[in-house]
Parts: sequence; structure tokens; C-alpha cells
Amino acid sequence: MTDALFQPIQVGRFQLANRIVMPPMTRSRASQPNDVANDLMAKYYAQRASAGLIVSEGTQIAPNAKGYAWTPGIYSDEQVAGWKKVTDAVHAKGGIIFAQLWHVGRVTHPDNINGEQPISSSAIKAEGVKVFVDNGTDEPGFVDTAMPREMTKDDIDLVIKQFHQAAKNAQLAGFDGIELHAANGYLVNQFIDSESNNRTDMYGGSLENRLRFLDEVVATLCDAIGSDRVGVRLAPLTTLNGTVDANPEETYVAAAKVLKKHGIAYLHIAEADWDDAPLMPVAFKQALREAFTGTLIYAGKYNVEKALLALDSGLADMVAFGRPYVSNPDLPERIKNGQPWAAHDPNTLFGGAEKGLTDYPNFAEQR
Repeated sequence: MTDALFQPIQVGRFQLANRIVMPPMTRSRASQPNDVANDLMAKYYAQRASAGLIVSEGTQIAPNAKGYAWTPGIYSDEQVAGWKKVTDAVHAKGGIIFAQLWHVGRVTHPDNINGEQPISSSAIKAEGVKVFVDNGTDEPGFVDTAMPREMTKDDIDLVIKQFHQAAKNAQLAGFDGIELHAANGYLVNQFIDSESNNRTDMYGGSLENRLRFLDEVVATLCDAIGSDRVGVRLAPLTTLNGTVDANPEETYVAAAKVLKKHGIAYLHIAEADWDDAPLMPVAFKQALREAFTGTLIYAGKYNVEKALLALDSGLADMVAFGRPYVSNPDLPERIKNGQPWAAHDPNTLFGGAEKGLTDYPNFAEQR
């Protein structure tokens, strides 16, 4: 019985039809040269509108916030108009969609940011991390990240303003809300985690100081569009893109308390999901549940059985299914009807066109 996944839920100002989330996944199909969401992307998201909540792929808040080739932005009028096609298509199918706003910080290369040097919490390189650039072909060219420069207070103030404007732009584009990407080693995460932040000012050193940037960014997002339209994604145990914290349980329970104070709509936890990844202890999840009283979403290699256990335990309110949503546009229907899930083609995740994006059939078409 999968009934628990199909109970409606109030999240912020929205009544969602089910507990199934399509999480943010980079697909790198934005129109060039200006990183604009397009008709192909509108079709892709609309095909998946039966999710209780869709969170868009990460969309950069400024030209120097971009980590990878062909990802969409949300800072120009043209980009806002492109995203309007997406939100209109999703809403026409009865869906709810939030925009994931990101700034990648040091996880980029000058080729992706108009030749500029990347910025970060500190002048620490993301060692062993590669990003892809447009090398003039349809295949992404992978290169090492560049050494960032430590952000000044003026840089920090500017990025906070850019997040504020990006949230306003998301609303103009018809998004129902936004999710702050504070996970997976990108800029906000670079401030939070102890091993990527060696600042000696008010944004570094103590845990309170390392959480200050998160606190200020969330405050400006809530001010821009209302806290009931804001979600935040954290990744307590992932070491993606070189960010590591010396005491993740202490750090992320404190982060959850900061977010509770703002009254945001939801907290989205990305569990480490590679093959030998550390499991997130139940006690850690219980501590997060106590620290944050809003909606909790979990993501990370969930199947139906694991999702039902998470809901039944009360530790999760919603569950996000990432890769399964790539190849199963009708995932909720397949779950409800006990139908098998199609596997995705990993070679078509990034770049390209319809193949591997909009050409996966739903179950009825597959038959």
C-alpha cells in the first residue's frame, strides 16, 4: 500500500496533492548564448507535473554564479521570459514548481563566467573537482576548477542583493516559490562547512559566524517573496565539490534552528547517495526533526519501500526521487499502480536535446 505517499500536505502557502517531490537536477539544456530556459525544458517539466512539488534545476542568480555550461539563469529579462514558458506549462497541468536558486562560488572555471576569477568564502581551491565548459561541441568538456578569491564584505553584500532580486525574478517568471541551494559544495555551503571556510571576520571561525551568510541570504529571500514561498536544501554528510565539515551533526542541527527562526516552507535534506556513502544516522534525523518544525523533505536513492518507511517514522514529510524522475515522467502513477520504473541513460544527462530529456515514455505509451 502506497497510500502514505498520496496524502495531501500543506507546505508553506500551498496544498500539495501528494508527498512525491521531483528534486532539482542539472540537465544543461538552456538556449545559448544567454542561458535561457526554453520550450524543450517547458515540455520536460510539464511531463512531470503530477509530482506533489517540482523543484527546478539550479538556476544561476548572476553571470559569475554559473558552474557549468548550458545551465539556465534567472537574472535577465530574457531568462525570466524563458522560465515563464516553463511555469505556464507546469501550471496548465496542475503542477506546483519552485525555482532552485544557486550561486556555485568556487565550483566553476573562468570559461563559464566571462573570464572572471571565481569567488568563495575563502581562497581555497576545490581540489580534484571538475566542471564542464562549452568546448564548441555538443559534448561537455571537463576541466579543473580554478583557484577562487576570498569574498570581500562588498562581494557578500552584492550576492545577497542578487539572491533578493533572483527571488523577485522567480516570482515574475511565475514560479510558486524558490529553493535556496545551500548544499553540495556550492557557495552557501562553502561558508557553512568548516574545511572550506578559513575566514577570520564575522563570516568565519565560530559556528555562528559560518552560518551567518546562510542566515542573511534566507532573510533576504523571505523578505523578497514571503517565507511561506521559500525552501532550503542542505546536504549534511555529502563531501561533494570538496566541502567537508568537522562536526556535521552539530553544524547542521544549528543550521536547521536558524531556518526554523525564519519560518520557511520546507527544509530539503540531500543524503549522500554514492555507492559507499556514509549513512545518515537515525539520531541525526531525529535531531533535525526536533530543530526544524516545518516540512522536511529527504532525497537520496529512495525507492518506494524506503520512502514509506521515512514517512511512517515521522522523520520525513515528503520524499524526493531524483534519477527515477529523469526516465519516468509519470512516476507517481507508476508508484500508485505498482508498475516498474524505466532506467535512465546516464550518457544523456547533460547537454544535447530531446534525447534523454523529453523522449522517455509514460507507462501506457511504453506498453
